[in-house]
Amino acid sequence: MTDDARALVEISDLHFSYGELKLLRGLSLRIPRRKVVAILGGSGSGKSTLLKLIGGQLTPERGSVTVDGKVVHELGSRELYALRCQMGMMFQSSGLFTDLSVYENIAFPIREHHPQLPEELVRTLVLMKLDAVGLRGARDMMPGDLSGGMMRRVALARAIATDPKLMMYDEPFAGLDPIALAVIARLIRTLNDSLGSTSIIVTHDVIESLQLVDYLYFISNGVIVGEGTPDEIRKSELPYVKQFVHGETDGPVPFHYPAPAYAKDVGLAGGARA
Repeated sequence: MTDDARALVEISDLHFSYGELKLLRGLSLRIPRRKVVAILGGSGSGKSTLLKLIGGQLTPERGSVTVDGKVVHELGSRELYALRCQMGMMFQSSGLFTDLSVYENIAFPIREHHPQLPEELVRTLVLMKLDAVGLRGARDMMPGDLSGGMMRRVALARAIATDPKLMMYDEPFAGLDPIALAVIARLIRTLNDSLGSTSIIVTHDVIESLQLVDYLYFISNGVIVGEGTPDEIRKSELPYVKQFVHGETDGPVPFHYPAPAYAKDVGLAGGARA
């Protein structure tokens, strides 16, 4: 089987908990190479945790996470570091180094992963990445001087600084105005296609996802409850998918986070005795 025929990321029967909170309960999915795939679900459904499992920051209780043919949680530290060098991550909070300039933020992963490169080439690469996101002129600015949309674009430039094989985006559209959101979405699609990379987007933004991605997965109660191309998702009659896509208030998507019975909680909080 050729590399193009295999999925870049394969997740099988994945289980994970935070203490007594069971988050993933046998989740399975595949991320094809050179595609943009969205993972959607309610708050606390395990979307961001899934990215950490793919990156090897967390270890599953059961099941497997395979990236480029390697089972992530079975790798030693050196092999895991090498695999991570092929990954780019755009954090929800941007995650820029606040005491470094825009230029130095982009240069950091290049120097870290390729310490042998001369500074002239590092400069060329940094300016190339900043130009790709439209911020070459902001190279000497500090993160604190940037708008929210500009910070996201710098974070995107840093994530693609080493031309990673796999790009992961954690809520890249959160808190952006419509124009900045459209710019980031267009950049994600354009950069994925021009670099020949594979992208995973964790998001709540259904409308933008349907316009941007090649395939979507919906997570609920620790498993995949719906999947398909944008056209298939728009036509889906699955209760969870239909409610999520159309923003309906009634349906299987819960509003309340799991908690004890309200009367019991109030009684305990008020010091009531049995």
